[in-house]
Amino acid sequence: MDSALLTVGLPIPLAVIMFGLGLSLTPDDFRRVRQSPKAVGIALVCQLLVLPLVAFGLVKLFDLAPLLAVGFMILAASPGGTTANLYSHLFRGDVALNITLTAINSVIAIVTLPLVSGWAIDHFVDRSSKIGLQFDKLLQVFAIVLIPVLIGMFVRRRSPEFANRMDRPVRTASAVMLLLVVVGAMYTEKENISTYLAEVGLIAAVFCLISLSVGYVVPRRLGLTEDQAVACGFEIGIHNSTLAIAMALTVIGNAQMSVPSAVYGVLMFPIAAVFGMVVRNRGVLKNADQPRSVGQRTP
Repeated sequence: MDSALLTVGLPIPLAVIMFGLGLSLTPDDFRRVRQSPKAVGIALVCQLLVLPLVAFGLVKLFDLAPLLAVGFMILAASPGGTTANLYSHLFRGDVALNITLTAINSVIAIVTLPLVSGWAIDHFVDRSSKIGLQFDKLLQVFAIVLIPVLIGMFVRRRSPEFANRMDRPVRTASAVMLLLVVVGAMYTEKENISTYLAEVGLIAAVFCLISLSVGYVVPRRLGLTEDQAVACGFEIGIHNSTLAIAMALTVIGNAQMSVPSAVYGVLMFPIAAVFGMVVRNRGVLKNADQPRSVGQRTP
């Protein structure tokens, strides 16, 4: 495993991505839960309970190799990615709800991501393999997640205009760095990448479609507005692949487990774009011009 990827290639992109999230956050984004508890609750249930169950079912259905299966469970347990805010903006979702969900999910993931990862290792991997969570590395990863978010929030509080000016450059840098992380993760397994793509590509695409659909259909069926359902769809379908890759490479120390997240990180953007266009073109956003239910903030 390339040490440069672990020491520089993962921490810096992850820190930049989370700093970008912090630049878009204010304490009101957390307090906004009280304004729309139903929307937040439904989205969290889909994200934290439904997605891991879906991933587990797909892993069993596709009969994935044990290490790839663990990688998929790590992906399913990872929080929503900050790019969900952009997609929600493009397809007229409730961006404020996205921001709130991303913030809350990122905090909750401190507990749920290690729990799901540890359970997946126990379930899929032979105990004699000595593969497991390295808790000192886990603390390092979550420090890289939380500290940049807090710094970003501090910057926004002190200088909102600067935070707004930096939003687009940081978002662009985050996308570029995510691509580099994905390429780096695949490079660590370059000798087996064609085999892994054949094994993981289809299930990753299916999981992405199911995630987006669950995120949209379930909230809509339970009475949320169109813009809220669109926001939930992108929040649940677009994962923080960088964090999932960091979990596999840094905390567990297994490159093969990072492959599902790397493949998903490539596929989720075009699939999410097509999903957004289909939803919009079918006219399900007929109420999009009505006032947003959670807030009017844009990313």
